[in-house]
Amino acid sequence: MFAVTASGFDADNPLNGLTLGERPDPQVPEGWTTVTVRATALNHHDLWSLKGVGLREDRLPIILGCDAAGIDEDGNEVIVHSVIGDPGRGGGDETLDPKRSLLSETHDGTFAEKVAVPRRNLVPKPAELSFEEAACLPTAWLTAYRMLFDKAGLSPGASVLVQGAGGGVATALIALGAAAGFRVYATSRSDGKRKQALELGADAVFEPGARLPERVDAVMETVGEATWSHSLKSLRPGGRIVVSGATSGQVPPAELNRVFFLQLSVVGSTMGTRDQLERLARFLVKSGVRPRIDRVLPLAQAAEGFAAMAGGELFGKIVFTP
Repeated sequence: MFAVTASGFDADNPLNGLTLGERPDPQVPEGWTTVTVRATALNHHDLWSLKGVGLREDRLPIILGCDAAGIDEDGNEVIVHSVIGDPGRGGGDETLDPKRSLLSETHDGTFAEKVAVPRRNLVPKPAELSFEEAACLPTAWLTAYRMLFDKAGLSPGASVLVQGAGGGVATALIALGAAAGFRVYATSRSDGKRKQALELGADAVFEPGARLPERVDAVMETVGEATWSHSLKSLRPGGRIVVSGATSGQVPPAELNRVFFLQLSVVGSTMGTRDQLERLARFLVKSGVRPRIDRVLPLAQAAEGFAAMAGGELFGKIVFTP
């Protein structure tokens, strides 16, 4: 089968480790099944894997990709939940399993014509969602769903700042937050991306570091070092930062005096559960919200998508079709 594989690491030029070509069909352990992939979405996780972050060299070569929607062995349309973990070891939450992994870390991923996954990782795809839309959900949109509706502790009418509008998680946060009735503010260095954030439902947009009209109840932080100080300063007393990434650096000044004096909370968030993925899909059907797709490319042109992500030349999700 045709697949997109990580065959080496290069921190400076990650695309040097990208290989496109034929790979063996997936092996299927007991309790697993296969899905014929109809669409799969690119994430920063895939780019970081090519840099050697979170992926061991002894796993190479490995098929990249976390997200997929397709057809299971019984002919059902499904979405693939990409967290490989045991809810029992995580107290009912597979993302808290100390041995958890994502597809493409220990097991081959979704950038292929077929992928093997545990049977419990299959979620019914609503007919109202296209395969391309459904493929955007398991990583970026699920991460945003958990951040907003689980970790942030917000109620409708609350105010939220989304740092770094443009990427998959940030666009999902804006769209989901607006649909839930939050006042959503967003930042971006790009005037074009700020305008697109308004189209997604943001109430107002700003350049990074700008003063907001109000101090917000929560900040959704995926940028890290470059925006951390602004995130802290933008919170009301007792507010909360939810962190799911640090693309600009992971060691910002902590500003602990601000944290304790204003009684701020800093909460980590990673992915989401299978049940949350199923609820996310139902929410999109009910609300009419759909993932913002930057472009759809054949899997054979995956390098073009990786290059666009590496250069920040996207707004929303990049989707591949086999």
